[in-house]
Amino acid sequence: MNKGEIYEINGPVVKVRDVKGFSMMETVRVGNDGLIGEVIGIDGRDTVIQVYEPTSGIKPGAPVIGEGAPLSVRLGPGIIGNIFDGIERPLTSIEGKYGAFISRGVNVPLLDETKKWDVEIIAKEGDHVCGGFVIAKTQETPAITHYSMIPPNVEGRIVEIRENGKYTLNDWLIKIKTADGMIKEIGLAQKWPIRIPRPYDEKKAVNMPLVTGQRVIDTLFPIAKGGTAAIPGGFGTGKTMTQHQLAKWADADIIIYIGCGERGNEMTQVLEEFSELIDPGTGRPLLDRTVLIANTSNMPVAAREASIYTGITLAEYYRDMGYHVAIMADSTSRWAEALREISGRLEEMPAEEGFPAYLPSRLAGFYERAGYVRALCGKEGSVTIIGAVSPQGGDFSEPVTQNTKRFIRCFWALDRELAYSRHYPAINWINSYSEYKDELDIWFEENVSRDFSTNRARIVKILQEESSLMEIVKLIGSDVLPDSQRLELEIARVIRTGYLQQNAFHADDTYVPPKKQAKMMELILQLYDMAKRLLNMSVPLSVIKKTGVFDKVASVKYDIPNNKPEMFDSYKEMIERAEETIKEEYK
Repeated sequence: MNKGEIYEINGPVVKVRDVKGFSMMETVRVGNDGLIGEVIGIDGRDTVIQVYEPTSGIKPGAPVIGEGAPLSVRLGPGIIGNIFDGIERPLTSIEGKYGAFISRGVNVPLLDETKKWDVEIIAKEGDHVCGGFVIAKTQETPAITHYSMIPPNVEGRIVEIRENGKYTLNDWLIKIKTADGMIKEIGLAQKWPIRIPRPYDEKKAVNMPLVTGQRVIDTLFPIAKGGTAAIPGGFGTGKTMTQHQLAKWADADIIIYIGCGERGNEMTQVLEEFSELIDPGTGRPLLDRTVLIANTSNMPVAAREASIYTGITLAEYYRDMGYHVAIMADSTSRWAEALREISGRLEEMPAEEGFPAYLPSRLAGFYERAGYVRALCGKEGSVTIIGAVSPQGGDFSEPVTQNTKRFIRCFWALDRELAYSRHYPAINWINSYSEYKDELDIWFEENVSRDFSTNRARIVKILQEESSLMEIVKLIGSDVLPDSQRLELEIARVIRTGYLQQNAFHADDTYVPPKKQAKMMELILQLYDMAKRLLNMSVPLSVIKKTGVFDKVASVKYDIPNNKPEMFDSYKEMIERAEETIKEEYK
């Protein structure tokens, strides 16, 4: 056990001088209170440590004791449905014992070590096992079965095994004899360093969408399971609200929501909503498949930097069991600001806007841990990362947004004008993009509609045409436009209000399955084609609008329930009848 004394203190950064035994990324205990810290630099005589708890009251000369292992999280049953701080200390289990916050230096068990889990042993004595081999399963929550695995760095033959029964995290389940003759005990839990990605067997191509039920995302800018996306936007544009919607409705098996530097009341709102919301897939509370990491703005800045690594490590653990996991990081800008503050304390040379020069590599290291893989156990799982970005003043040219765009393939740009006009999700369809569209087209055509990609392209073309026409309208008004161009504006209005805009408080509109999305697109385009045919017959657009079909099609999102797609036939017949009636009048 290495031991030294504090030489210098600068906020969350402390230095130890003339001690050679510490290693990079080693966990240490700082001061007489035993504050948790991590070695982040070894430079000549100095060992630099960032502390994950408030350092007020610590003096030079206080002891620093190394634990001989990197900063790690404990992985086992009890993670799902819990809320942790940035270094996986559970907050729900301490409520009432330590107060609203964990006091400095309190050694809180990372998971409940007293609870007994009902365990079914799958492995057999004599089996040769290696990393990823499933030895037991436990019903962690009614929605999630937990599979206990051999740690990735262990291999050997099972020499002893226990009976099925109830065990705690500290009990062993099997004993393994390794190649060098050592006996290792394997239980329900294992530890893993948060800054080292967990290994997998093979990284696979992404060709399956993460269905969110949000039309502007699923149709125009889809994201794949195992993909990466960013949601940039200024204050009040709906970043948190959009992430809440995705957390509620995305078809991932497990949601990990990281509140990284955001306000505490936002995490309170998440807790209240998720505990009340019923998961449509299981009929149970959504919290039964959700993990919350709360490292809010009033918590130590160093722990904010570690929180996203804690979240991604938990996600990789459940990915290795064969689950599809979605991470909501809110927000990576606050995480980058934590990097900037620590870098300033270290007196490093700043780059653009004071951020450290290694900001791009840190962002890359985070987003590159996403992916669709075949795990060591042979099952397929994925980690999808959706990170919110909070550029000051909504300026997308600032460093965090620009560097994030280098490493993500889905960019959902939030627009202040849309948000202020109460158009939600406020995703700007001109500035946003998705590089997954081509890879996911096959899935949509096979599982949703053969014309899905074709219809989407037509919808996008109409929206782009509206964008160019609006420049003219702002100058001279829409009355001087010919009917053909006014039709483009009218159909674009139907698309914007009747398709892209969604009501999170409406039972049928808060989540829309892809097949209904496809039928809504078909109906809008049928109306568009009908109106164009009539215009070619010299029928004025005003006559077509008087039939009321435009408004009726725009209100389809409310009028047709998600479970009654057959109702679309009556709307198609309505459009056909309107066309025939007008033709009869203009023969």
